Amino acid sequence: MDLFNRSQKTVIAMAHIGALPGAPLYDADGGMDRLIENVIKDVEKLQDGGVDAIMFGNENDRPYELTASVESAIAMTAVVSAVKPLLKVPFGVNFLWDPYATVAIAATTGASFAREIFTGLFASDMGLWEPNAAKALRLRRQLGRPDLKLMFNINAEFADSLDTRSIALRAKSAVFSSLADVLLVSGPITGQPAEMSNLKSVRDAMPDTPLFANTGVNIDNVSDIMAIADGCVIGTHFKVDGDTWKAVDGERVLRFMDRLRGLPTAA
Repeated sequence: MDLFNRSQKTVIAMAHIGALPGAPLYDADGGMDRLIENVIKDVEKLQDGGVDAIMFGNENDRPYELTASVESAIAMTAVVSAVKPLLKVPFGVNFLWDPYATVAIAATTGASFAREIFTGLFASDMGLWEPNAAKALRLRRQLGRPDLKLMFNINAEFADSLDTRSIALRAKSAVFSSLADVLLVSGPITGQPAEMSNLKSVRDAMPDTPLFANTGVNIDNVSDIMAIADGCVIGTHFKVDGDTWKAVDGERVLRFMDRLRGLPTAA
């Protein structure tokens, strides 16, 4: 399946891995076995619900780092590799907030896509944030994965851009100078929707580049968002009680996917 061919609205569901070894919230008693067990449960519900793809992320590694630790990168690779044989849909990887580690894990596990902040300069909860798209894309080439699609989140959560250009111009520049395959527009924090004006501005500026809503999509706003975007990434809305840190609720996934597939824009 080509997730980004724009022939239908695509839903990428998040499989949030529990805190990895070395992170403050890591469950040392449960260890890696419990991490894998919990991700498998979530993945099964997401696939049964009919999502188009799954993206593994380390959202529980709070406070987040801008450079992945060796132990965290190895652990995430191990979790993805353990779950991979059970997957029936394409998968992607996002290691928060390190584009180089994200590409490394995605390429070595055989992922179809990777998401990160690849461009820009931000003031963030993690300090001054300066990603390096050139380094990440060169790694993709060196690892022999030019087919790995890179999803550029152009307005980061937990941060404010220090770039005074409009979001439309930043999106256009990301494709032109940094070879973005897919553009993502986010809200200010996980679980909160992007501003519709931002989605519209990016769509108008880049009509031929796949555009995804990256945060805050739910059953109530999906119709309006999908009238503009080609797809979305969903984590929080698929969880029990809509709580980012809880397990996936299979019934919420089913209801959302039924609603999406019934939209005229999804035909």
